[in-house]
Amino acid sequence: MADFYASEEAQQILQIAIAKETESGELTRLQLSEIAAELNIASETLWSAEKEWLALKSESAQQSIFNQQRRQNFQHHLIRYGVVNGFLSLLNISISGGIGFAAFFILSWGIGLALHGLRAYQSSGYRYQKDFERWQRRQKVKQSMIGIFNRFINT
Repeated sequence: MADFYASEEAQQILQIAIAKETESGELTRLQLSEIAAELNIASETLWSAEKEWLALKSESAQQSIFNQQRRQNFQHHLIRYGVVNGFLSLLNISISGGIGFAAFFILSWGIGLALHGLRAYQSSGYRYQKDFERWQRRQKVKQSMIGIFNRFINT
């Protein structure tokens, strides 16, 4: 048996031991505090870590909603592309017997659609982070406006 464990290994061992110790796999806040005290972790450090974890959990949930909205917008764009270009192709075929001018729309709009799809399914990187931050600001403004509107209605 090893005398020293890397931090990650110690965390994994402790997770397994805690899961075995608790019947439901869940800990109360008091139990968490007791475990931290046994590990000589200051309560301030524990509660600071809890706040950080809650913030990360909240951001993760927001990113999930953001990703879902981006993908829905792309799917709506894809449907519009199919309907409009299908109509233009049928119209062009019925008039001239070929796709002619419809090919220009299909190709140019298709390039834009492909770029939209790449961006909608990208979930990391600088551009993604900037888009997510912009979305978060818009959500905050929207929530503020709803709050103002509700106060105005209730008075």
